[in-house]
Amino acid sequence: MSGYSPPSTVNSLSAEPVALWAAALTASTIAAVAWQLKSLTAPGAVAAALVGLALLSGTGWGGGIVLGTFFITSTAASRTFPWEKQSPTFGDSRRTAWQVAANGGAAAVGGLIGMAPAGLGWWIVTAALAGAAADTWATEVGKATGGTPRDLLTGEPVPPGTSGGVTTAGTLAGAGGATVIGLVAGAVTGWPALAVAGVVIGFGSMMADSVLGAAWQVRYACPACRAECEEPRHRCGAAAEYQRGIPWLNNDAVNAAATTIAASAGGLWWWLARVAF
Repeated sequence: MSGYSPPSTVNSLSAEPVALWAAALTASTIAAVAWQLKSLTAPGAVAAALVGLALLSGTGWGGGIVLGTFFITSTAASRTFPWEKQSPTFGDSRRTAWQVAANGGAAAVGGLIGMAPAGLGWWIVTAALAGAAADTWATEVGKATGGTPRDLLTGEPVPPGTSGGVTTAGTLAGAGGATVIGLVAGAVTGWPALAVAGVVIGFGSMMADSVLGAAWQVRYACPACRAECEEPRHRCGAAAEYQRGIPWLNNDAVNAAATTIAASAGGLWWWLARVAF
């Protein structure tokens, strides 16, 4: 392993950045279609177009494939939960601009870095999207398969969908989400080490998300039914009361923190591969 560094060559899908006009046209078209399919709000579509523009312009069509894999699989997973869609508070299942930024903002930074120097941006993009995919798959599949989630830190049972709550099925699904993103990124670039980084960092990011959610995410309680919730308004429609946690650290902030941790770990992995070995 002495002198090892990530390869400087990359598959043709990602060898050259996409022209700015082509990246903008492609990203905006896909975002508009997602908006029409009610996967994104209008502001969410704008945010998604910007994320797509950053990735395509910096990491080529390969980056677009990885981003598309994340978006398609995450959207498919998110649409398997009728109880959320029937809720008066959470009846809109479309992704907002804040949710897009929380899940894709760190990857967009990697896209802006792109191939300079020596593919650093790819490590950031892959790690961030693998972390986002792992968290989304874990949350959605965990709720779909039932079972009682348990707080990662205390082991106490918590309601399905609670941040920091984990199930065996959800954890395995999260590992699967990280694996899919890692393998796709490794395939389009031709870098096996990138696939490994995506799997390992993505899973670690999911666990970091759960720790942040369990320890510090803001919690409210409904005064009508006393159920604990994560938003200022409960699903029953009643205004909820603050209980604990950092007031500004909501679910979107936790997701943003977790993907930032993943992106940073991806950059560190890239540096260690080039320097430490």
